[in-house]
Amino acid sequence: MVAEPFTVDLNKPLVFQVGHLGEAYDKWVHQPILGKEGPRFFANDFCEFLTLTKWWVIPMVWLPVICFVVSVSFRRGLTPPQLAMAVAGGILLWTLLEYSLHRFLFHMKTTTYWANTLHYLLHGCHHKHPMDALRLVFPPPATAILSVPVWTLFRLLSPPSVAPALFGGVLLGYVMYDLTHYYLHHGKPSKGYTHDLKRHHMNHHYRIQSQGFGITSNLWDRVFGTFPSTNVAQKDR
Repeated sequence: MVAEPFTVDLNKPLVFQVGHLGEAYDKWVHQPILGKEGPRFFANDFCEFLTLTKWWVIPMVWLPVICFVVSVSFRRGLTPPQLAMAVAGGILLWTLLEYSLHRFLFHMKTTTYWANTLHYLLHGCHHKHPMDALRLVFPPPATAILSVPVWTLFRLLSPPSVAPALFGGVLLGYVMYDLTHYYLHHGKPSKGYTHDLKRHHMNHHYRIQSQGFGITSNLWDRVFGTFPSTNVAQKDR
């Protein structure tokens, strides 16, 4: 007797359901629900609270940290031009990290229960509910955990005076990313660079998920050949 395929109940907490979709998960998660109301993730209220973040929390939490770590490099002897170069280098590194995470981690194909569950928490929920305003930016506790290996790598590979400013640049790039991402979904740019970014990002969501991985910049999409084709981009003009 053939078992019935698993069906997600959208009226119940989703996180521990989606793993049961198995191989059907990838197709399900890329069929977006466009309502502005987000789903419930967990039955536990505290766990649920940790998944909800307003956009303004990101600069409020991380800009003071950025100022602090950059000031450490200044106290360790970097001149203002050197600080600016280190921070700019960190921002450039962030754009590559942003692209790489989005392309190779957030869009990896999963089929097992726990892989599906983790993918949904990291990025799948955003593709399923792209207008969920409280889950468009990354919760600060999760960002803090993920930043530890980045800081450790910089501390090991760069001089003590440079590492804090470089790390501050990466954090600043991250803040720019999260705020830009929120604006691309909820803002209404009418022309210019942000309009082009929004068009490319909406193409990524609703037309072709295998292209357009850059959010704050399309530099690495152009370098690695994943920039949306002219024919796809023209559809949203």
